[in-house]
Amino acid sequence: MKLNAFFFPILITTGLLIAQSDYNQHVFFDNSLTDSTYYYSRGEYTSAGFVLMRDGKIPVEEKYFFTPPNSLKLQWMSKKGGDWLAEIKIGKWRNRDIHFEGDTLSLWLQSVEGIHGSELPDLSVEDLKGQASATVRLGDIVSALVPGRWRQIKIPLRLFGRGKKPDLHRIKIIRFSQGIPDGKEHILYVDEIKICDGTPMNKKSPAVPTGLSAKSWDRHVDLTWDEHPQAGLQFYKIYRSFDGKNFAAVGIQKAEFLRYADFIGESNRKVYYRINAVDVNYNESALSEPAAAATHPMTDEELLTMVQEACFRYYWESAHPVAGLALENIPGDENLVAVGASGFGIMAIIAGTERGFISRRQGTARMLKIVRFLEKADRFHGAWPHFLDGSTGRVIPLFSKYDNGGDLVETAFLMQGLLAARQYFRSPTKEEQEIRDGISRLWESVEWDWYRRAPDSDFLFWHWSPDYEWHINHPLVGWNETMIVYLLAIASPTHPVPADLYYSGWAGQSDRAVQYRRNWGKTQDGDHYANGNTYYGIELDVGVGSGGPLFFTHYSFMGFDPRGRKDRFTNYFRNNRRIARINQLYCMENPGNYVGYGENCWGLTASDDPWGYKAHEPVLRMDNGTITPTGALASFPYTPDASMKALKHFYYDLGDRLWGIYGFRDAFNLSQNWVADIYMGLNQATITVMIENYRSGLIWKLFMANPEIQEMLKKIGFTPDEN
Repeated sequence: MKLNAFFFPILITTGLLIAQSDYNQHVFFDNSLTDSTYYYSRGEYTSAGFVLMRDGKIPVEEKYFFTPPNSLKLQWMSKKGGDWLAEIKIGKWRNRDIHFEGDTLSLWLQSVEGIHGSELPDLSVEDLKGQASATVRLGDIVSALVPGRWRQIKIPLRLFGRGKKPDLHRIKIIRFSQGIPDGKEHILYVDEIKICDGTPMNKKSPAVPTGLSAKSWDRHVDLTWDEHPQAGLQFYKIYRSFDGKNFAAVGIQKAEFLRYADFIGESNRKVYYRINAVDVNYNESALSEPAAAATHPMTDEELLTMVQEACFRYYWESAHPVAGLALENIPGDENLVAVGASGFGIMAIIAGTERGFISRRQGTARMLKIVRFLEKADRFHGAWPHFLDGSTGRVIPLFSKYDNGGDLVETAFLMQGLLAARQYFRSPTKEEQEIRDGISRLWESVEWDWYRRAPDSDFLFWHWSPDYEWHINHPLVGWNETMIVYLLAIASPTHPVPADLYYSGWAGQSDRAVQYRRNWGKTQDGDHYANGNTYYGIELDVGVGSGGPLFFTHYSFMGFDPRGRKDRFTNYFRNNRRIARINQLYCMENPGNYVGYGENCWGLTASDDPWGYKAHEPVLRMDNGTITPTGALASFPYTPDASMKALKHFYYDLGDRLWGIYGFRDAFNLSQNWVADIYMGLNQATITVMIENYRSGLIWKLFMANPEIQEMLKKIGFTPDEN
């Protein structure tokens, strides 16, 4: 059934993520996450001309900047008969909607030695469809750049449209090219490119930020401050000092965030901070009162707590203000709630409550909001869709028009978290009783048997649409991340499926199941579910090929405890441990010769990468040099020593690039000098939850305490086994 959608008022969250600004609808470039070069750039030149590139990318400059900590360095020579170009591309992340608002292109330029306007390069833009604009001569806009002084250049977008028809609200490339061939070498620093309104500037300075505080860790300091009372802010500027007197700008933070992570890179160092507020017209407030902290050495247990807490913040501070649920990715669509990631986030909130990151009262209030939202959100025969609109509760068919109905896999991920929460919030208070009762109603109303499609079907099916029914036609066949679907469907107290569906569907041996595994794995190893082959000296009981991406060992096992039990095929704790070990050994062998791979740098699993999104795994066909921190870190229960080595490498050796306000960024590729712009909902929670399972077994104990789960194990035929 599909419940009626409903509407919520727009609310302001009480966490540290305030109402989203339109920063990404204006700012084209502010800083590079990597030094040396900016990934989203390219350049070329003919023999008579020249433009400086490093590995085909524009160099990053850390000495001169308008928005700290860096800018782009444009160094060129224009000669008669020559030509050159340098392109700055829009940064890409999943589901980013490129639609800029404004009528003016603004960019900040500086020349250390000064430069006459006639010597400046030409400028053009290109839209998402590849339509190039007219060329604008920068010398027609600015007469000269004063030596060593940043200057804002504002170009009406209409100038780019003369004789051309690019969509100037969907710009994907800003292109510098050869202007007058003066035969001289020039260096120009470029920073803070955005599309804005060219209206007269407001000269009033913002109010001074208040409440700045600093909390220190081993190599970084977390800064937080109060919500600013004024609208129209663009960012906060962060200033650091090592003597409490001389402060230097070290970074910026978008106005919608009230937190900044400053990676110092050394322990036992006292640091001082001040911040100011900068509005959309670049008016700056005075500096805040200072805050101080001192980095200090930490034990392994303290490092685990640090990582758990940082990743937990994704689900606490940046949850949708109305739904209380997790966003698909940050930055990203601030209204796109991911159902499966929200189930993982619920388990992260439980861990955060138990660890004292928030109070029990705060955790209870959030869970109550979540349950009330889910009870009224769109459902399809009891199953939620993959994505919900966080303000209205309506389905968002993001992937295609056929994806406008129930998603049984995302529903199972969500229900895994809800059932853990039903056991955690057990006090007799009115609020916790409402949580338990609400979760029970949700659990009992999921029509798992409907998604069998037909009474004699051997499989459960992933999707159903009220308009297109079974059009997607995707059966759930293991080995992959969907094991939890069969476990919950068999465990359902109201709409169960027969227990033998576990062996005919999930572990099925039919021609359809075998072909399914061969199609995605491109191998016959494990195509009958059982594997039995040896990889790097490790025999794998179950899995296609060498086991697949590591999220196969995480998503179904965040609540379901695989320890000490086996089905007809294997003990899944032992099997998962072997898959994680194979993953590490593959990275140590590094057959693709990618930069950085090794004993301490491993973790091939699903994430964004420089070219899009990929389920990375330990085979050359599915490996492009991208490491995803959650791969190794969410494997802590299986490979604690190897996972700790990876954690320390990511933090101590790569933390200046990887560490941010929500822990480690989603992924990185050192061969490409690329770091993901985003944190991802599915990946941050797996770190918090699986580290907690390694440390205390909390989420495993809670989920397994549900009586329906114990009955399910008996029905399937799980038996005791040593790990």
